[in-house]
Amino acid sequence: MLASGVSFLLPAIEGRAVEKRGTDRPTSLITLWMGGGPSQMETWDPHPESKNSEKVRAIDTTAPGLKICHLLPQMAEQMQHLTVIRSLTSKEGDHERGSYFVQTAYRPDPTVRHPSLGSILVNELPDPKIEIPNNVDLCDGNDSTVPRGGYLGDQYDAFRVFDPGQNLQNMRQGVDQARQVRRLTNLGVVSNSFRQGREVRVESTLHQQTIERALTMMKSDQLNAFEIKDEPQETLARYGDTRFGRGCLVARRLVETGVRSIQVTLQGFDTHANNFEGHVTQTKILDPAFASLVKDLADRDLLASTIVLCIGEFGRTPRINPVGGRDHWPHGFSGVIGGGGFAAGRVIGSTAADAQTDEKPIKPTSPIEIPDLYATILSRMGVDFGKELITPIGRPLKVCPGTPVEQLLGSSR
Repeated sequence: MLASGVSFLLPAIEGRAVEKRGTDRPTSLITLWMGGGPSQMETWDPHPESKNSEKVRAIDTTAPGLKICHLLPQMAEQMQHLTVIRSLTSKEGDHERGSYFVQTAYRPDPTVRHPSLGSILVNELPDPKIEIPNNVDLCDGNDSTVPRGGYLGDQYDAFRVFDPGQNLQNMRQGVDQARQVRRLTNLGVVSNSFRQGREVRVESTLHQQTIERALTMMKSDQLNAFEIKDEPQETLARYGDTRFGRGCLVARRLVETGVRSIQVTLQGFDTHANNFEGHVTQTKILDPAFASLVKDLADRDLLASTIVLCIGEFGRTPRINPVGGRDHWPHGFSGVIGGGGFAAGRVIGSTAADAQTDEKPIKPTSPIEIPDLYATILSRMGVDFGKELITPIGRPLKVCPGTPVEQLLGSSR
Protein backbone atom coordinates (compact mmCIF):
# COMPACT_ATOMS: atom_id res chain seq x y z
CA MET A 1 0.00 0.00 0.00
CA LEU A 2 1.30 3.44 -0.85
CA ALA A 3 1.88 5.82 2.00
CA SER A 4 0.56 9.35 1.98
CA GLY A 5 2.30 12.14 3.83
CA VAL A 6 0.45 14.77 5.87
CA SER A 7 1.94 18.05 7.03
CA PHE A 8 0.17 20.09 9.70
CA LEU A 9 2.25 23.10 8.59
CA LEU A 10 1.04 22.85 4.99
CA PRO A 11 -1.21 25.97 4.92
CA ALA A 12 1.62 28.16 6.22
CA ILE A 13 4.06 26.68 3.68
CA GLU A 14 1.61 27.24 0.83
CA GLY A 15 0.99 30.80 1.94
CA ARG A 16 4.67 31.70 1.91
CA ALA A 17 5.26 30.11 -1.49
CA VAL A 18 2.27 31.76 -3.13
CA GLU A 19 3.10 35.12 -1.55
CA LYS A 20 6.67 34.86 -2.77
CA ARG A 21 5.62 33.93 -6.30
CA GLY A 22 2.82 36.49 -6.39
CA THR A 23 -0.78 36.36 -7.50
CA ASP A 24 0.14 36.86 -11.17
CA ARG A 25 2.00 33.60 -11.67
CA PRO A 26 3.20 33.00 -15.24
CA THR A 27 4.13 29.40 -15.93
CA SER A 28 7.68 28.20 -15.40
CA LEU A 29 9.41 25.14 -16.84
CA ILE A 30 11.66 22.75 -14.92
CA THR A 31 13.49 20.25 -17.12
CA LEU A 32 15.15 17.29 -15.43
CA TRP A 33 17.73 16.24 -18.01
CA MET A 34 18.79 12.59 -17.83
CA GLY A 35 22.19 12.73 -19.48
CA GLY A 36 23.33 9.69 -21.45
CA GLY A 37 19.87 8.36 -22.28
CA PRO A 38 18.07 6.46 -19.50
CA SER A 39 16.59 3.03 -20.14
CA GLN A 40 12.82 3.21 -20.37
CA MET A 41 12.59 -0.36 -19.08
CA GLU A 42 14.40 0.42 -15.81
CA THR A 43 12.36 3.60 -15.25
CA TRP A 44 8.93 4.44 -16.69
CA ASP A 45 8.15 1.52 -19.02
CA PRO A 46 9.01 -1.75 -17.27
CA HIS A 47 8.47 -5.06 -19.00
CA PRO A 48 9.14 -7.68 -16.32
CA GLU A 49 7.68 -10.36 -18.59
CA SER A 50 10.54 -9.89 -21.07
CA LYS A 51 13.57 -12.17 -20.97
CA ASN A 52 15.63 -8.97 -21.26
CA SER A 53 14.15 -7.53 -18.05
CA GLU A 54 14.60 -10.38 -15.60
CA LYS A 55 15.80 -8.02 -12.84
CA VAL A 56 12.95 -5.52 -13.33
CA ARG A 57 9.76 -5.52 -11.31
CA ALA A 58 6.74 -3.31 -12.01
CA ILE A 59 5.12 -1.58 -9.04
CA ASP A 60 1.76 0.14 -8.62
CA THR A 61 1.56 3.91 -8.38
CA THR A 62 -0.96 6.47 -7.18
CA ALA A 63 -2.20 6.72 -10.78
CA PRO A 64 -4.70 3.88 -11.32
CA GLY A 65 -3.40 1.29 -13.78
CA LEU A 66 0.03 2.90 -14.14
CA LYS A 67 3.02 0.80 -13.16
CA ILE A 68 6.63 1.93 -13.14
CA CYS A 69 9.94 0.24 -12.33
CA HIS A 70 10.53 -0.85 -8.73
CA LEU A 71 13.68 1.29 -8.66
CA LEU A 72 11.46 4.40 -8.30
CA PRO A 73 9.31 3.75 -5.19
CA GLN A 74 9.08 7.38 -4.08
CA MET A 75 8.06 8.50 -7.55
CA ALA A 76 5.32 5.85 -7.47
CA GLU A 77 3.67 7.97 -4.77
CA GLN A 78 3.64 11.09 -6.97
CA MET A 79 2.44 9.72 -10.30
CA GLN A 80 -1.11 10.98 -9.76
CA HIS A 81 0.32 14.42 -10.64
CA LEU A 82 2.13 13.34 -13.82
CA THR A 83 1.78 11.76 -17.25
CA VAL A 84 4.16 9.13 -18.60
CA ILE A 85 4.88 9.29 -22.33
CA ARG A 86 6.13 5.88 -23.41
CA SER A 87 6.27 6.61 -27.12
CA LEU A 88 8.69 9.48 -27.68
CA THR A 89 10.54 9.08 -30.95
CA SER A 90 13.64 10.55 -32.53
CA LYS A 91 15.86 9.86 -35.51
CA GLU A 92 19.03 10.86 -33.69
CA GLY A 93 20.89 8.03 -31.97
CA ASP A 94 24.15 9.88 -31.29
CA HIS A 95 24.58 11.59 -27.90
CA GLU A 96 25.52 15.02 -29.20
CA ARG A 97 23.04 15.06 -32.07
CA GLY A 98 20.32 13.51 -29.91
CA SER A 99 20.87 16.08 -27.16
CA TYR A 100 20.75 18.91 -29.69
CA PHE A 101 17.48 17.62 -31.11
CA VAL A 102 15.77 17.13 -27.76
CA GLN A 103 17.08 20.49 -26.50
CA THR A 104 15.84 22.45 -29.54
CA ALA A 105 13.21 20.34 -31.40
CA TYR A 106 15.38 20.79 -34.51
CA ARG A 107 17.83 18.28 -35.94
CA PRO A 108 21.40 19.59 -36.20
CA ASP A 109 22.03 21.81 -39.22
CA PRO A 110 25.53 23.09 -40.04
CA THR A 111 24.09 26.38 -41.34
CA VAL A 112 22.30 27.47 -38.16
CA ARG A 113 22.45 27.08 -34.40
CA HIS A 114 18.92 26.71 -33.02
CA PRO A 115 17.94 28.04 -29.58
CA SER A 116 16.97 25.68 -26.79
CA LEU A 117 13.44 25.52 -25.45
CA GLY A 118 14.38 27.51 -22.34
CA SER A 119 16.08 30.21 -24.38
CA ILE A 120 12.97 30.57 -26.55
CA LEU A 121 10.82 30.98 -23.45
CA VAL A 122 13.03 33.73 -22.05
CA ASN A 123 13.11 35.52 -25.41
CA GLU A 124 9.37 35.30 -26.02
CA LEU A 125 8.24 35.84 -22.41
CA PRO A 126 10.55 38.46 -20.86
CA ASP A 127 9.85 39.45 -17.26
CA PRO A 128 11.43 42.72 -16.03
CA LYS A 129 10.64 41.77 -12.43
CA ILE A 130 13.23 38.99 -12.51
CA GLU A 131 16.61 40.45 -11.54
CA ILE A 132 18.50 37.15 -11.59
CA PRO A 133 19.06 34.96 -14.68
CA ASN A 134 15.75 33.78 -16.11
CA ASN A 135 17.27 30.71 -17.81
CA VAL A 136 19.33 28.58 -15.41
CA ASP A 137 21.27 25.33 -15.85
CA LEU A 138 22.09 23.41 -12.65
CA CYS A 139 24.64 20.58 -12.18
CA ASP A 140 25.68 20.30 -15.81
CA GLY A 141 28.98 18.72 -16.70
CA ASN A 142 28.55 18.42 -20.46
CA ASP A 143 28.67 21.37 -22.84
CA SER A 144 26.40 19.64 -25.38
CA THR A 145 23.45 19.66 -22.96
CA VAL A 146 23.62 23.29 -21.80
CA PRO A 147 20.58 25.26 -23.02
CA ARG A 148 21.93 27.70 -25.59
CA GLY A 149 20.58 30.87 -27.13
CA GLY A 150 21.58 29.80 -30.64
CA TYR A 151 20.75 32.40 -33.25
CA LEU A 152 18.91 34.46 -30.60
CA GLY A 153 22.30 35.38 -29.16
CA ASP A 154 24.62 34.32 -26.37
CA GLN A 155 22.71 36.50 -23.90
CA TYR A 156 20.04 33.79 -23.93
CA ASP A 157 22.44 31.01 -22.93
CA ALA A 158 21.53 29.43 -19.61
CA PHE A 159 23.32 30.70 -16.50
CA ARG A 160 25.36 27.74 -15.28
CA VAL A 161 25.68 26.68 -11.63
CA PHE A 162 27.87 23.60 -11.31
CA ASP A 163 27.32 22.81 -7.63
CA PRO A 164 23.90 24.19 -6.66
CA GLY A 165 23.26 25.12 -3.06
CA GLN A 166 26.89 24.89 -2.02
CA ASN A 167 28.14 28.42 -2.63
CA LEU A 168 27.57 31.51 -4.72
CA GLN A 169 31.11 31.96 -5.96
CA ASN A 170 31.51 35.21 -7.94
CA MET A 171 27.82 36.02 -7.38
CA ARG A 172 28.21 38.10 -4.22
CA GLN A 173 30.02 41.42 -3.85
CA GLY A 174 33.42 40.56 -2.34
CA VAL A 175 34.42 44.04 -1.13
CA ASP A 176 32.77 46.86 0.85
CA GLN A 177 30.51 49.30 -0.96
CA ALA A 178 33.00 52.18 -1.07
CA ARG A 179 35.63 50.02 -2.73
CA GLN A 180 33.06 48.60 -5.12
CA VAL A 181 32.12 52.13 -6.21
CA ARG A 182 35.78 53.02 -6.81
CA ARG A 183 36.26 49.86 -8.87
CA LEU A 184 33.22 50.57 -11.02
CA THR A 185 34.26 54.20 -11.52
CA ASN A 186 37.70 53.17 -12.71
CA LEU A 187 36.19 50.48 -14.95
CA GLY A 188 33.91 53.12 -16.45
CA VAL A 189 36.89 55.32 -17.34
CA VAL A 190 38.65 52.44 -19.12
CA SER A 191 35.48 51.29 -20.88
CA ASN A 192 34.61 54.78 -22.12
CA SER A 193 38.12 55.28 -23.42
CA PHE A 194 38.04 51.98 -25.29
CA ARG A 195 34.60 52.78 -26.73
CA GLN A 196 35.84 55.86 -28.58
CA GLY A 197 35.62 55.11 -32.30
CA ARG A 198 34.49 51.53 -31.67
CA GLU A 199 30.84 52.02 -30.70
CA VAL A 200 29.35 49.37 -33.01
CA ARG A 201 31.99 46.78 -32.21
CA VAL A 202 31.72 47.36 -28.46
CA GLU A 203 27.94 47.12 -28.55
CA SER A 204 28.17 43.72 -30.26
CA THR A 205 30.17 42.31 -27.34
CA LEU A 206 27.31 42.99 -24.87
CA HIS A 207 30.03 43.98 -22.39
CA GLN A 208 28.19 46.86 -20.72
CA GLN A 209 24.86 45.03 -20.66
CA THR A 210 26.53 42.02 -19.03
CA ILE A 211 28.09 44.21 -16.33
CA GLU A 212 24.78 45.93 -15.63
CA ARG A 213 22.90 42.64 -15.37
CA ALA A 214 25.58 41.20 -13.10
CA LEU A 215 25.47 44.21 -10.77
CA THR A 216 21.68 44.08 -10.63
CA MET A 217 21.81 40.40 -9.75
CA MET A 218 24.49 40.85 -7.07
CA LYS A 219 22.34 43.43 -5.27
CA SER A 220 19.03 41.58 -5.64
CA ASP A 221 17.27 39.76 -2.82
CA GLN A 222 16.18 37.25 -5.48
CA LEU A 223 19.73 35.89 -5.42
CA ASN A 224 18.75 34.12 -2.19
CA ALA A 225 16.83 31.62 -4.32
CA PHE A 226 20.18 29.96 -5.05
CA GLU A 227 20.84 29.48 -1.33
CA ILE A 228 19.59 26.47 0.64
CA LYS A 229 21.21 27.13 4.02
CA ASP A 230 17.88 28.29 5.46
CA GLU A 231 16.08 25.08 4.39
CA PRO A 232 15.21 22.62 7.19
CA GLN A 233 17.55 19.67 7.55
CA GLU A 234 14.61 17.35 6.89
CA THR A 235 14.06 18.99 3.52
CA LEU A 236 17.71 18.68 2.55
CA ALA A 237 17.71 15.00 3.51
CA ARG A 238 14.45 14.37 1.65
CA TYR A 239 15.83 15.67 -1.66
CA GLY A 240 19.12 13.86 -1.12
CA ASP A 241 22.62 15.11 -0.41
CA THR A 242 23.69 15.00 -4.04
CA ARG A 243 24.31 17.67 -6.66
CA PHE A 244 21.11 16.63 -8.42
CA GLY A 245 19.11 16.60 -5.18
CA ARG A 246 20.33 20.07 -4.23
CA GLY A 247 19.69 21.16 -7.83
CA CYS A 248 16.05 20.10 -7.63
CA LEU A 249 15.68 21.98 -4.35
CA VAL A 250 17.22 25.12 -5.85
CA ALA A 251 14.92 24.68 -8.87
CA ARG A 252 11.91 24.76 -6.56
CA ARG A 253 13.21 27.95 -4.95
CA LEU A 254 13.84 29.55 -8.34
CA VAL A 255 10.27 28.72 -9.40
CA GLU A 256 9.00 30.37 -6.23
CA THR A 257 10.94 33.48 -7.25
CA GLY A 258 9.43 33.42 -10.74
CA VAL A 259 12.38 32.23 -12.86
CA ARG A 260 11.06 31.08 -16.23
CA SER A 261 13.24 28.10 -17.19
CA ILE A 262 15.43 25.84 -15.05
CA GLN A 263 17.25 22.70 -16.15
CA VAL A 264 18.67 20.23 -13.62
CA THR A 265 21.00 17.60 -15.05
CA LEU A 266 21.73 14.08 -13.86
CA GLN A 267 24.46 12.45 -15.93
CA GLY A 268 25.42 8.77 -15.91
CA PHE A 269 22.75 6.92 -17.91
CA ASP A 270 25.00 5.79 -20.77
CA THR A 271 24.83 2.16 -19.67
CA HIS A 272 26.33 0.16 -22.53
CA ALA A 273 27.57 -2.30 -19.89
CA ASN A 274 26.01 -3.35 -16.57
CA ASN A 275 22.81 -1.50 -17.42
CA PHE A 276 20.76 -2.64 -14.45
CA GLU A 277 23.48 -1.88 -11.90
CA GLY A 278 23.99 1.56 -13.46
CA HIS A 279 20.30 2.33 -13.17
CA VAL A 280 20.23 1.19 -9.54
CA THR A 281 22.89 3.81 -8.83
CA GLN A 282 21.26 6.62 -10.81
CA THR A 283 17.68 6.03 -9.67
CA LYS A 284 18.81 6.24 -6.03
CA ILE A 285 19.71 9.83 -6.87
CA LEU A 286 16.74 10.56 -9.16
CA ASP A 287 13.93 9.03 -7.10
CA PRO A 288 14.03 11.12 -3.89
CA ALA A 289 14.87 14.37 -5.66
CA PHE A 290 12.20 14.13 -8.36
CA ALA A 291 9.55 12.93 -5.89
CA SER A 292 10.33 15.69 -3.39
CA LEU A 293 10.23 18.33 -6.12
CA VAL A 294 6.80 17.23 -7.35
CA LYS A 295 5.42 16.88 -3.81
CA ASP A 296 6.66 20.32 -2.78
CA LEU A 297 5.30 22.01 -5.89
CA ALA A 298 1.91 20.38 -5.30
CA ASP A 299 1.88 21.14 -1.57
CA ARG A 300 2.84 24.79 -2.16
CA ASP A 301 0.18 25.35 -4.81
CA LEU A 302 2.83 25.85 -7.50
CA LEU A 303 2.30 22.81 -9.70
CA ALA A 304 -0.47 24.46 -11.71
CA SER A 305 1.99 27.20 -12.72
CA THR A 306 5.01 24.93 -13.19
CA ILE A 307 5.57 22.38 -15.96
CA VAL A 308 7.96 19.61 -14.93
CA LEU A 309 9.57 17.57 -17.72
CA CYS A 310 11.90 14.61 -17.20
CA ILE A 311 13.64 13.54 -20.40
CA GLY A 312 16.93 12.42 -21.94
CA GLU A 313 18.36 12.40 -25.46
CA PHE A 314 16.97 8.90 -26.20
CA GLY A 315 16.31 5.56 -24.52
CA ARG A 316 18.08 2.21 -24.43
CA THR A 317 17.61 -0.92 -26.54
CA PRO A 318 15.01 -3.41 -25.30
CA ARG A 319 17.54 -6.18 -25.79
CA ILE A 320 20.49 -6.71 -23.48
CA ASN A 321 23.89 -6.78 -25.20
CA PRO A 322 26.66 -9.34 -24.45
CA VAL A 323 28.12 -7.22 -21.61
CA GLY A 324 24.82 -6.76 -19.78
CA GLY A 325 24.15 -3.30 -21.17
CA ARG A 326 21.63 -1.57 -23.37
CA ASP A 327 22.66 0.50 -26.36
CA HIS A 328 21.25 3.70 -27.89
CA TRP A 329 17.55 3.56 -28.80
CA PRO A 330 15.78 6.66 -30.18
CA HIS A 331 12.91 4.70 -31.75
CA GLY A 332 10.61 4.59 -28.72
CA PHE A 333 11.63 5.99 -25.34
CA SER A 334 9.98 7.44 -22.25
CA GLY A 335 9.56 10.84 -20.67
CA VAL A 336 7.47 12.23 -17.82
CA ILE A 337 5.58 15.53 -17.81
CA GLY A 338 3.14 17.20 -15.47
CA GLY A 339 1.83 20.45 -14.05
CA GLY A 340 0.98 23.60 -15.94
CA GLY A 341 -2.24 22.26 -17.44
CA PHE A 342 -0.87 18.90 -18.55
CA ALA A 343 -2.80 15.72 -17.88
CA ALA A 344 -2.23 13.93 -14.59
CA GLY A 345 -2.16 10.20 -13.88
CA ARG A 346 -2.15 9.27 -17.55
CA VAL A 347 -0.06 7.00 -19.81
CA ILE A 348 0.48 7.92 -23.46
CA GLY A 349 1.58 5.25 -25.93
CA SER A 350 3.03 1.80 -25.37
CA THR A 351 5.95 -0.34 -26.47
CA ALA A 352 6.30 -4.05 -26.96
CA ALA A 353 8.23 -6.11 -24.42
CA ASP A 354 10.87 -6.78 -27.07
CA ALA A 355 10.48 -3.87 -29.50
CA GLN A 356 13.41 -4.92 -31.61
CA THR A 357 13.92 -7.35 -34.47
CA ASP A 358 17.10 -8.26 -36.29
CA GLU A 359 16.11 -6.05 -39.21
CA LYS A 360 14.38 -3.00 -37.75
CA PRO A 361 12.69 -1.59 -34.63
CA ILE A 362 9.05 -2.20 -33.83
CA LYS A 363 7.44 1.23 -33.54
CA PRO A 364 5.54 2.22 -30.38
CA THR A 365 1.83 2.93 -30.43
CA SER A 366 0.71 6.58 -30.36
CA PRO A 367 4.19 7.93 -31.15
CA ILE A 368 4.90 11.50 -30.06
CA GLU A 369 7.59 13.52 -31.81
CA ILE A 370 9.79 15.86 -29.78
CA PRO A 371 8.71 18.96 -31.80
CA ASP A 372 5.06 18.13 -31.04
CA LEU A 373 5.80 17.76 -27.32
CA TYR A 374 7.56 21.13 -27.30
CA ALA A 375 4.84 22.82 -29.32
CA THR A 376 2.43 21.65 -26.61
CA ILE A 377 4.64 23.09 -23.86
CA LEU A 378 5.06 26.40 -25.66
CA SER A 379 1.34 26.63 -26.32
CA ARG A 380 0.55 26.03 -22.64
CA MET A 381 3.02 28.76 -21.68
CA GLY A 382 1.46 31.31 -24.02
CA VAL A 383 4.08 31.26 -26.78
CA ASP A 384 3.13 31.31 -30.45
CA PHE A 385 5.02 28.15 -31.46
CA GLY A 386 4.37 28.80 -35.17
CA LYS A 387 5.79 32.31 -35.12
CA GLU A 388 8.69 32.85 -37.51
CA LEU A 389 11.90 34.30 -36.15
CA ILE A 390 14.58 35.72 -38.41
CA THR A 391 18.12 34.40 -38.02
CA PRO A 392 21.12 36.75 -38.32
CA ILE A 393 21.52 35.76 -41.99
CA GLY A 394 17.87 36.57 -42.73
CA ARG A 395 16.49 33.04 -42.71
CA PRO A 396 12.96 32.68 -41.28
CA LEU A 397 12.51 29.75 -38.89
CA LYS A 398 9.51 28.76 -36.80
CA VAL A 399 9.87 28.93 -33.04
CA CYS A 400 8.98 25.24 -33.08
CA PRO A 401 8.18 23.03 -36.10
CA GLY A 402 5.72 20.81 -34.20
CA THR A 403 1.98 20.73 -33.51
CA PRO A 404 0.43 20.56 -30.01
CA VAL A 405 -0.77 17.15 -28.80
CA GLU A 406 -4.22 17.52 -27.24
CA GLN A 407 -3.93 14.07 -25.63
CA LEU A 408 -1.26 15.45 -23.31
CA LEU A 409 -3.47 18.15 -21.88
CA GLY A 410 -5.63 17.83 -18.81
CA SER A 411 -8.82 18.82 -20.61
CA SER A 412 -8.53 16.06 -23.23
CA ARG A 413 -10.22 12.70 -22.76
